[in-house]
Amino acid sequence: MFINPNLGRIDRLIRFAIGVFLIATPYLFSDAALWESPVARWGIPIVGTVLVLTAFLRCCPIYRLFGASTCRLG
Repeated sequence: MFINPNLGRIDRLIRFAIGVFLIATPYLFSDAALWESPVARWGIPIVGTVLVLTAFLRCCPIYRLFGASTCRLG
């Protein structure tokens, strides 16, 4: 693969779970006043999508920027 992984298993599972929850929140809590704001209506699911994608790709660009990694080596 062309991307070096920098996310460990636990980090990936947490990102995936939180991401799925954030994607589903507009459907789970559709009557909340929060969803009247376009920033919340679009921003929260987009953040969830980014978390799910980074979990699947096993790579976080922010971790790479700071040289961090939760992935075991070896």
